[in-house]
Amino acid sequence: MELAQKLSLLAEYGFVLDEAQWHANAGRTVVVGMSGGVDSSVAALLVQLQGYRTVGLFMKNWEETDATGQCTSEADWKDVRRVGEQLGIPVFAVNFAEQYRALVFDGFLRDYRAGLTPNPDILCNREIKFKVFADYARVLGGDFLATGHYCRVEQTSAGPVLKKGVDAGKDQTYFLHAVAGAALANVLFPVGDLPKRRVRELATRFGLATQAKKDSTGVCFIGERDFKAFLSQYIEGQRGDFVDLRGHKLGAHDGACFYTIGQRKGLGVGGPGGPWFVARKDHGDNRVVLVEGEHHAALYCGGLIARDPVWVGAAPTFPLRAKAKVRYRQQDQDCVVEEVSGQLRVTFDVPQRAVTAGQSVVFYDGDVCLGGAVISEPGPSHLELGLAVAGIGEGV
Repeated sequence: MELAQKLSLLAEYGFVLDEAQWHANAGRTVVVGMSGGVDSSVAALLVQLQGYRTVGLFMKNWEETDATGQCTSEADWKDVRRVGEQLGIPVFAVNFAEQYRALVFDGFLRDYRAGLTPNPDILCNREIKFKVFADYARVLGGDFLATGHYCRVEQTSAGPVLKKGVDAGKDQTYFLHAVAGAALANVLFPVGDLPKRRVRELATRFGLATQAKKDSTGVCFIGERDFKAFLSQYIEGQRGDFVDLRGHKLGAHDGACFYTIGQRKGLGVGGPGGPWFVARKDHGDNRVVLVEGEHHAALYCGGLIARDPVWVGAAPTFPLRAKAKVRYRQQDQDCVVEEVSGQLRVTFDVPQRAVTAGQSVVFYDGDVCLGGAVISEPGPSHLELGLAVAGIGEGV
């Protein structure tokens, strides 16, 4: 493809650069983290079209074989090699399974044993992808690291600013909020400026091997397998009781650690009323408290306490008026954030459902991701406070 054609195609997708910029890019190397999916494949394509010397790097973080004895990451590595051949770029593989186990997985298990519900994808981004992996990219001669994340980074005089991806339904800043701003100084997110349909369109237009590949879902090292079955391989659950709010036994469970706040599926508890949901875990007594109804007041609270705050840039001034998410894909929620003895107290304008210790609360100012913290504990439930859930009904 001639240079003029490349520049024209890039402009069609919102990437405007002239010949001088393209030739300047040609003197710099971008190492693209390639997972074997369509997003990172198109990220590599866009980097190459913009003139950069492009190198693909496949990261293996998990050592496991399937029922046939085949390594479950081998198919992904095969797809990376195929895309590399199609683009004419070198691709390499690196194994970080040891670092992943030490920096991410061991802590994940420790938190689950303590009754928390951690999010390992957030820790993986901070400790592996934008630290260990980024260091390796520099060893390969990379001037920049690029990934297929749906987010954007703006380089300013005050440092990098992390912004939501253009596609609100795919935005991944929730998982990147704990990455230090300095680690984003030489990072590119090529697909962050595109909606997913345009990414698929580009993959199809260039006939990439991953063009029709299904998006991966689930926790990074678990994927779409049964979560409880996976966790049971590493944590021996202690059988206990499902109880209602009055302490009456409803059934038996295999271990409180296997359940999370707001969970409905997999409880095995029925009855004449509505469906049951996990409202609380009494870790010391190994009891899981269930309530009937999706909008029961015991599932809602007006705030939370969070620990270990991290900020992409400088810490804000408190009290902070912001928006926040307590889970991925949640709509932004209006709140006030205060600092109390090194922790954060978050008070929401409207009650939040199923706030879960161990998960993260992430803060935003418009489309700018400010940072976040790990939820230590939800505030008192609306049931405890004797409040109805506004607009939903009492549900008690």
